[in-house]
Amino acid sequence: MAITRWFFEPGHTGAEFRARHMMVTYVRGQFKNIQGSIEVDPEKPEDARIEATIDATQVNTGQPQRDAHLRSADFFDVENHPTWTFTGTAVTQLSETEFEVAGDLTVRGVTRRVPLHVTYLGQWGTPWWEGDRDLGPRRRAGFLATGRVNRQDFGVSWNDTVDRGGVVVSDMVDITIDVEAVLDPAGGRD
Repeated sequence: MAITRWFFEPGHTGAEFRARHMMVTYVRGQFKNIQGSIEVDPEKPEDARIEATIDATQVNTGQPQRDAHLRSADFFDVENHPTWTFTGTAVTQLSETEFEVAGDLTVRGVTRRVPLHVTYLGQWGTPWWEGDRDLGPRRRAGFLATGRVNRQDFGVSWNDTVDRGGVVVSDMVDITIDVEAVLDPAGGRD
């Protein structure tokens, strides 16, 4: 079967992270408009290739002062590293709808191998509008990816201490990525 190519629909694809804050709660942040693609032979999903790019300058936690601190050299250093990338090249099918995707995540110029648990949410034929013209239907597929990274592995090491040996920000960060992918009308490659 031919390899199909899907592109992330940026308006409906986003990533969220959460880290413990002050030892008592979680702070969440998000990135919207993620660019990316998936190339896959439906008969051999283990050979899929996934590419994604996140604009780290657009971090949003709902608090402008915190967002500015996250963009600074203390955390994301977006002046020197404005984008993050993920290239997934090792896919293991766990069930009909569950996969593990391992790939290279680059944050702040540091690349580490990261596993993501991916749930395939299905496909649907949908309208596709460009301006005031419906060019559909287009085939869409949904995926939910989750994982956990140690921010220290990427040089995101700023922290401070609080009472009784606690810290302001946890090292472990949970990530969730919602992907809405659209089948490329040009098809794929054989």
